[in-house]
Amino acid sequence: MSQSIAAHPDRLLPADPGTRSIARSLLERVQDLPIISPHGHVDAAVIEQNTPFPDPAALLVSPDHYVTRLIHANGVPMDQLLAGAESAPQSREIWRQFVQAWPLFEGTASGYWLRTQFNDVFKLGTDLSELPADASYDAIAAKLMEPDFRPRQLFKDFNIEVLATTDDPLDNLASHKALTNDPSFNGRVLPTFRPDAYLNVAHPSWSANVDRLIETAGDGATGYAGYIAALENRRRYFVEHGAVSADHGVRTPATLKLDSAQAEALFERARAGKATAQDRDAFEAHMMYQMARMSVADGLVMTIHPGSYRNHHGPTFESFGADTGHDIPFAVNYTEAIRPLLQDFGTAKDFHLVLFTLDETVFSRELAPLAGFYPSVYIGAPWWFLDAPDAMLRFRSAVTETAGFSRSSGFIDDTRAFCSIPARHDASRRIEASFLARLVAEHRVTEDRAHELILDVVDSSPRRVFKL
Repeated sequence: MSQSIAAHPDRLLPADPGTRSIARSLLERVQDLPIISPHGHVDAAVIEQNTPFPDPAALLVSPDHYVTRLIHANGVPMDQLLAGAESAPQSREIWRQFVQAWPLFEGTASGYWLRTQFNDVFKLGTDLSELPADASYDAIAAKLMEPDFRPRQLFKDFNIEVLATTDDPLDNLASHKALTNDPSFNGRVLPTFRPDAYLNVAHPSWSANVDRLIETAGDGATGYAGYIAALENRRRYFVEHGAVSADHGVRTPATLKLDSAQAEALFERARAGKATAQDRDAFEAHMMYQMARMSVADGLVMTIHPGSYRNHHGPTFESFGADTGHDIPFAVNYTEAIRPLLQDFGTAKDFHLVLFTLDETVFSRELAPLAGFYPSVYIGAPWWFLDAPDAMLRFRSAVTETAGFSRSSGFIDDTRAFCSIPARHDASRRIEASFLARLVAEHRVTEDRAHELILDVVDSSPRRVFKL
């Protein structure tokens, strides 16, 4: 059996020998730096409780929408990929489906990350295609049983310094507190305030969520005033427990400034179940303005992740729920949509606003010019469908000529898959080395300056942008 190509030291580096040599040198400068992960979705309780990972299919296949969506697109019913992953016989069947579909992942970002995990984390030593499905299942399952293959040890082995989670505003953050107070744990696991289900009137639980929010944190106030007070109080609670950012997964980046009477009228119509679609959009846009106002006051970095049509296929959503592979990107408009917010807060002292997109045409047309003027605006790294090698190169080319290197957020892995974190950060570092090596080879940047820039992009930028 041949060695996996994931072991090749020059993977993702330029093909041209001279440029590749420069890229190697740049990569060496940052390859062993600690991982700073300021936006992700790993559950803090998994680390705090040091929970053993489940079987191979439940860990690597069923919860990964990148994986299930492509296999499903090639004719495998979703219930053969998601159902019963907690049962060993069924999990083994899911794994067999995955291994049979493995050739489909050639050239994809998920295939690259998985191949890297199989080589570096699970030590398979060869490509998945060269092993029988049951043999690879058993090898990974045995690895998962090892005492040292637990989240806390892997946190250390992966060289993670900072890991941000994504948390409900009413979460008591008990796991975060326990980790902070545990002298045996040396990393930082930071909560992130994620209020989508409390801002989006179209969310099926919005009204119930708002009731709980006001009752829990409204300081005795009711209605819209209690709602705003409760959000401010819960943000303050998160800050007190180490949070550095508030994340907003909105449909569009629209913002709208309403006076208190207008906002209260919309709020009450929504509570009564009488809000129109236009009302719902206006209220969410107003609340994005309010979130910016609160970030200026409490210092939380504001990140915006718009542009996904959630649950595009109704029958799949009804049968299997959200986050099962059928969220589809659509075009967004930032320049006009974000302007009401930037008019009041774009130059506010110490306000950091990180703008992400799934529409890569926005990078050069809107985000780079916005970040090239407003002190508050930073360009979010490519995420989701764009966190792939070629897309990351396109991103860097699209934004750098206008905004330079200093106005980007640094890499974010945006993952629930804990074991993929080092693979994703390693891929990003290789892409940054490749891009800078080309600039050096073209005599657009000196090699000495490129070494400084890659240190900034990989390490200093996320610390600076996310106030770490």
